[in-house]
Amino acid sequence: MVESSGSPGTFAALRVRNYRLYATGMAISNNGTWMQRIALDWLVYSLTGSSFAVGVTTALQFGPMLFLGLFGGLIADRYPQRRLLLFTQSAFGLLATVLAVLAFTHTATVGVIYLVAFGLGLVTVVDNPARQTFVGVMVPARLMRNAVSLNSGNFQLARLTGPALAGVVVATAGPAWAFAVNAVTFAATLTALTLMRSAEFEQLPREPRGRGQLRAGLRYVAARPALLWPIVLLFFIGGFGFNFAIVLTAYAGEVFDGGPGLYGWLNSTLAAGSVVGALLAARRPTVSARFLFGSAAAFGGTLVLAGLAPTLWLLIPALAACGLAGVGFNTSANSSVQLATDPTLRGRVMSLYFLVLMGSIPIGSLIVGGITERWGPSVALVISGAICVVAAGSCARLAGRETHASDA
Repeated sequence: MVESSGSPGTFAALRVRNYRLYATGMAISNNGTWMQRIALDWLVYSLTGSSFAVGVTTALQFGPMLFLGLFGGLIADRYPQRRLLLFTQSAFGLLATVLAVLAFTHTATVGVIYLVAFGLGLVTVVDNPARQTFVGVMVPARLMRNAVSLNSGNFQLARLTGPALAGVVVATAGPAWAFAVNAVTFAATLTALTLMRSAEFEQLPREPRGRGQLRAGLRYVAARPALLWPIVLLFFIGGFGFNFAIVLTAYAGEVFDGGPGLYGWLNSTLAAGSVVGALLAARRPTVSARFLFGSAAAFGGTLVLAGLAPTLWLLIPALAACGLAGVGFNTSANSSVQLATDPTLRGRVMSLYFLVLMGSIPIGSLIVGGITERWGPSVALVISGAICVVAAGSCARLAGRETHASDA
């Protein structure tokens, strides 16, 4: 889990033309995606007045990863990632258009929104492993950690600006315009993918068709503590730490009565810390197991602090700290798992990574949504943070024990 190379510089991967095109397209598209997420959460909340319904919407967007995630990874190992991304990004744009039409025509119902959310989840099954493994195609291995961190910074920067834009748009013009803007932004990603030079891609081996390939990926992870325990920890961090949509809608709509504008700003505050965390991660040439598990424990601690914050002005810096610690763990785990994996298995391993991360979110969203509805968002944050701290300590101890046993 530790590399010995020197620091590549914060923005080293942007010197690669194909990656630069990709990052530019995603910077535009990510803003639209975050606008849609905020608008969709708020639309569901405004239709139902229920944090639990927001949790169900989140669960439907990530639930398909529980059942189909490994198949998405196998597809990413077999077929060119750029071709897959051209398909998935087009599908996302089409679904955003459907949401816009429903909202503009005032025909959106919770049932129809649930169907669209499920469609987004099905596309994500292929999109996530394809996007993650595409990094290794665009940049050489020595720049992979840097590129993963910049991807996270790109995503989190959009998380900073997208929710703020969504708050203004939803409050002044309604959620339909946020969905419409998101649909248009996918043209940037599709253009970037089209303009890439395939001759400059890294040549990675492809997995031929064969029997038992999904089981082979699972056995590969199970036999390696450096892969197994970070992925196990993801279940707890994803399920209980990354369900901010549920608690922040309750803070904005019930605790502080600030409406969609405050909801957008709370998400932007969280993202501000995440951007700082991603840029710091991009400068790290190495990531130790101690840092990986320690950042997860720190993230849990900041969740507890946020839950204990008695006022909005204390909640805001606590959320920024949550973002910084959370992205520190996320980028470290992502890049470490990719670099420790054989390229022929990377799609399946990363699909398992996201199966656990995104598959845990619907499970956690139902639990966190229920706690939020019954006892409020503060209690939900404290309980979620405590679970993350305990999980980080337990996984660190088990990883260390198995590593020592295998070295003996």
